[in-house]
Amino acid sequence: MIQQVHVSDQEIEKEYKRLKEDAEKNGYFLNPDIEFTKALVKGLLINEKRYGYQSCPCRLAAKIKEKDLDIICPCYYRDPDVTEFGSCYCGLYVSEEISKGKKKVTSVPERRKMKSDEPSLQDKKDILNCRLSLPVWRCKVCGYLCARENPPEICPICKAKKERFEKFM
Repeated sequence: MIQQVHVSDQEIEKEYKRLKEDAEKNGYFLNPDIEFTKALVKGLLINEKRYGYQSCPCRLAAKIKEKDLDIICPCYYRDPDVTEFGSCYCGLYVSEEISKGKKKVTSVPERRKMKSDEPSLQDKKDILNCRLSLPVWRCKVCGYLCARENPPEICPICKAKKERFEKFM
């Protein structure tokens, strides 16, 4: 049974404003259809109350954060989807062209792969077969790379949190 979760209009407005300011500050654009966008924001807030994190409202969550890291908004697929199709999978983030009404949002195919399709960390290490003085961390949201003992608390590019980094090398 699905848990009924209430989200107030004030919560939606506050989160919408936060996301819009964050997007504009970091070179992204929210969908200009405000009613549609606020419906997505409501879905994010419902998922946050249900699961403790804002999983994409257009995808099924496993309800286990570690399994859903790739679909926590902004998802790992946002940037390639916006670059290739003009919007992310759910349509929350769009290209500048779409934000200015020069192009319409189209459907975006699902990029999410089954975990077994991805090479394991050991496979990546074997492929690279090299030794570095520090581990290299990769932000799964934007691809930012940094060499240091531990991943940064917040990605300097897309502002994703530490848990969204993977040990790359």
